[in-house]
Amino acid sequence: MTSIPPPKPASALPVTTTPSPSRRAGSTVRIDSAQLFGGAVEVQIDHHGAIYRLKQTALGKLILTK
Repeated sequence: MTSIPPPKPASALPVTTTPSPSRRAGSTVRIDSAQLFGGAVEVQIDHHGAIYRLKQTALGKLILTK
């Protein structure tokens, strides 16, 4: 059985401030939620200067609020 490495803390995820020229408009990026949250219950997302909160509920659902 292969062990799964622990998720990286959200601060360890790569952050880019400009879109990559190799990404086309409308392309999709998939990020595993365990890696995104890094063990936390909530992450804050800065989207064009507005801060959004993405929270995990006790039932494993996601809630996004501004």
